[in-house]
This record gives sequence, structure tokens and C-alpha cells, in this order.
Amino acid sequence: MAWLAYFALTPMALPATPYEFTVNSGSGLKAVARQLANDGVLAEPESLWIVARLLGRGQAIKAGTYRLERATTPLELIDKMERGDVVLDEILFVEGSTLRQWLAQLAAQPKIRQTLAGKSEMDLRGLLGEIDPLEGWFFPDTYRYAPGTTDLDILKRAHAAMKKKLDEAWAARDPGIVLATPYEALTMASIVEKETGQGVERPIIASVFENRLRRGMRLQTDPTVIYGLGERYDGAIHKRDLLEDTPWNTYTRDGLPPTPIAMPGAASIRAVLHPASTPYLYFVARGDGTHEFTASLEEHNRAVAKYQLGK
Repeated sequence: MAWLAYFALTPMALPATPYEFTVNSGSGLKAVARQLANDGVLAEPESLWIVARLLGRGQAIKAGTYRLERATTPLELIDKMERGDVVLDEILFVEGSTLRQWLAQLAAQPKIRQTLAGKSEMDLRGLLGEIDPLEGWFFPDTYRYAPGTTDLDILKRAHAAMKKKLDEAWAARDPGIVLATPYEALTMASIVEKETGQGVERPIIASVFENRLRRGMRLQTDPTVIYGLGERYDGAIHKRDLLEDTPWNTYTRDGLPPTPIAMPGAASIRAVLHPASTPYLYFVARGDGTHEFTASLEEHNRAVAKYQLGK
């Protein structure tokens, strides 16, 4: 017993620092002990699980990859595995990406357990408890996860994060905005996200769309047309695309499109709920990531000639 006490409290010699090992799903402490012995961390495997059994420990170790940054005692190791203090991987979803891109990104991660292959959007709505179309409803951010986490678990976290952030932002909105519901704000924010090249312009771009909606003008924004084209978009907007009447074509239809067109970030949500106060109704890209904003069609046409046509 004295030897076991000495063993339990003596730091193990690591073959490298840091040292990593993986506990597979369903593996017990005996399997872990054999693995550590094979790696030279333990002289033999029996002592680890004998100590754990005598102390009533190690019955509920968590699967995952563990990292030891320093020499660790067997008792510290058992505690670490019982707590599930595993190495976490990360996945980054960027602002302006779409649900189709999110699902492809999740499917490409070998350490994420895939459960959504073959599922339709209606299936996914049911799994998330969402009645609206899912585009826009996931908050773009970096999500940390333990290997073996499911794709659905990560989507659930991103969905809950967007719900929370949108509710908080809506509660603090400017009372005079034209947007009537949080879903309209989410849709507008997705358009602002896709139109913005420089973050400082978000509230100004939001003001243009706010002003156009208030006047009953069509939004006439290319990103909605591109979204409506789906996989048929070839990288350029053609005149025929602007004339094709899809539900998302804001050149042919009044008001907001029926759904968001991407996942907006917090800054775009904030911009549409607190737009700048401007007279602008138009903007055109200058070619450097910024825009020229104008209040009249005549000014806009001059800006288009200057920045788009080179006149």
C-alpha cells in the first residue's frame, strides 16, 4: 500500500513536453494505462487502474485527446480524465457565409462526428426547433469543440448564440427605424454584411437601405440577386440576372427578400438597428473596398460613370 501511495503521488516521466494521448469513446482506464505504458509514461499498466479502483475513481473518464504540459501524478491524470479536460479544436465561421458553406465546412472536419449527411433543411429545422428558414440564423464566430462533437451540436450553439444576440440587439434598437421585426433586422443585416467592404461604412450602408424602404423604393442590391441565382451564379452579374424574377431579386420585387442571404455578424446587426442619419439613397463601389454615397439619381449616375465606367 505504501508503494501504491508513492506511485499515486509521484509525477510521471513524459516522453515529450507537451505529451498528448487520446481516449477513444468507450475505452476504460485499463486501456488508457496500457497506452501510457506503451508510450513509456508508466513502467507498467497495472498500478494505475489498481490505485483508481482502491480509491473508487476512474469509472467515468471522458473520451477525447488530452495534453500534459508538465510532469503529472497519476492522481492528477485520473482527475483530468474524469473532468474531461480535453484538448479542444476550433472551427471559424466568417461573417457573410451561407448555410451551404457552413455545412460544407463542418463536413470537411475529420474530428467532428457527422450526423447531418442527407438531412434536408426541413429535417434540420426540426432538429433545431426553428420554424423560419435557417439562412441567417447562425452566429459567425470561432467555436471550440472536443473531437467527436457532432456537427449538430456546433450548429445548436451557433443558433442559440444568434438568437441571444439578435434579441439583445433588438431590445436596444433605435425606436424610429423602419424595420418591424427581429427577422426583418436579421434579413437587412445579412444584406449589409454582404455589401460592406470597410466596417466603418456599415451604418451608412444601413441608412441607404433604411431610406429606400421608408420611401417605398426597391433596394436594388446585387447580393440578393446573387443569392437567388444559387449555384447558377458564375462570378459576374449579367443584365439577364437583374431581370430574372426570383424571390430574392430586389430589382424586380419591393421590400426585403423573404429570407436573409447570409450569416451577419454583430456589427451588421448593430448597424441596421442603429443606422446613421444620412440623406443617401445610392452607393457605388470605388474599387478600393469603399463606396461613394449619393442622395440623388443624378449624383449616383455621375459616380457610376466615374468609378464603374471610368469616364
